[in-house]
Amino acid sequence: MKLKDVAKRYGLNSAMFATWIKASGYPHKAGAMGGLDIPDDVVEEAVEAFKSQMEQQHQQAAADAAEQERLAQERQAALANMIITSGFTFDGYTITKYSGYISGDHAVEIARGTEGLFGGGVTSVSQALMGSLVDLRRQALLELKESAYVLGCNAIIGVDFDYITLQPETSNYKGEIRHLPYVFGVTANGNAVVIEPDKRTALG
Repeated sequence: MKLKDVAKRYGLNSAMFATWIKASGYPHKAGAMGGLDIPDDVVEEAVEAFKSQMEQQHQQAAADAAEQERLAQERQAALANMIITSGFTFDGYTITKYSGYISGDHAVEIARGTEGLFGGGVTSVSQALMGSLVDLRRQALLELKESAYVLGCNAIIGVDFDYITLQPETSNYKGEIRHLPYVFGVTANGNAVVIEPDKRTALG
């Protein structure tokens, strides 16, 4: 029986069924017009085996997706609950593990306006930067927490910020003047640690 007819009769994906048949060990041969032929007496058995394997794959894919979702929620909760401080201790907690220095970085570009009829005026750098600082620090801290999470830590001590400014340049490329943007970067630094509640705190 032609494989494409089998697929049509049983509502199967013809290409997937053909690929599976070739690797399954079920007898088959090339048809006269291309495609595959399989013996009539193995059609039902092969179809059931194919459906069973597809169902197993579907269930496994669903299980994998559920596990990925669980891990994503677990990570989200861990990041939300991670404690950070500029100091080196936490009241009511004991540091049980030091995992070392970590950092998180983020940068922003501020377009540089140019003078002249078509230049759009001069960029107000201070105003644009002040509007970006909150997001810069937030993103740098998020990366810092991500680094601590990867190390299996639940807190960060000694947190501080470094600020980087890259002055803009004007380039002349084949006679075309290019006004490169201002670039401001923030690095959040700290030490990743594991903390546990003191016994008195845990007993409440």
